[in-house]
Amino acid sequence: MKQSPTIQQVMPKHVAIIMDGNGRWAKQQGKRRTFGHKKGAEAVRRAVSFARRNGIQSLTLFAFSSENWNRPAAEVSLLMELFINVLKKEADKLKQNDIKLQVIGDKTQFSSRLRKHIEQTEEMTAECRGMTLNIAANYGGQWDITQATRKVATAVANNELAASDITERTFERYLCLADQAKPDLLIRTGGEQRVSNFLLWQIAYAEFYFSPILWPDFDDQAFASAVAEFAQRERRYGLTSEQITELFETMNARVED
Repeated sequence: MKQSPTIQQVMPKHVAIIMDGNGRWAKQQGKRRTFGHKKGAEAVRRAVSFARRNGIQSLTLFAFSSENWNRPAAEVSLLMELFINVLKKEADKLKQNDIKLQVIGDKTQFSSRLRKHIEQTEEMTAECRGMTLNIAANYGGQWDITQATRKVATAVANNELAASDITERTFERYLCLADQAKPDLLIRTGGEQRVSNFLLWQIAYAEFYFSPILWPDFDDQAFASAVAEFAQRERRYGLTSEQITELFETMNARVED
């Protein structure tokens, strides 16, 4: 007898999220933008917990783009301090929940203090296998492709790689996240409908989901809705619409519990 499908059969293996709307959320509350970023950190915790509970293998969060350095200095400083504080507070929890942390992006512009905390948390969670949490910080998709190109050119110059051997598959080994499955689902909160230079190579075949919800309000129900929409698209893995509905009713029941 054929077994009933499980949630994991339709759950995306890799979800990438552009966390947009912190500043607008704060403005709606009559607060400073920095208050929105602090509330956004709480939404990050919820998203990580949801992904871990529901069997998502990789979660990649766009925390700070290479263009964000152009924001007001006070806001950038707050974001850097918030990053450090979150690493301090969450490192033990990540390890306890078997979550590996990986920070991708150009870390050379970060302070030595921040780089130290990143390295410590990455080392602490290096052996975790339950899920990988990728934080894209000072990251840009064009930067990623450029740095990979430099590595490929160096390998060719050192006779480690022949130019004739360069293929798409060869090239992507030099990109960030090469050790993981490509994102199945890209979520952007805040109502905007663009990718903002995020994982340009890696999301070539990802399903896009744009949510009007501002990031600080993105909760388990919102995440479940995004995944349910993902499951209703062509990637049904042979399941019927009725089976998909049943699976996500079960997931929503977990959310309510």
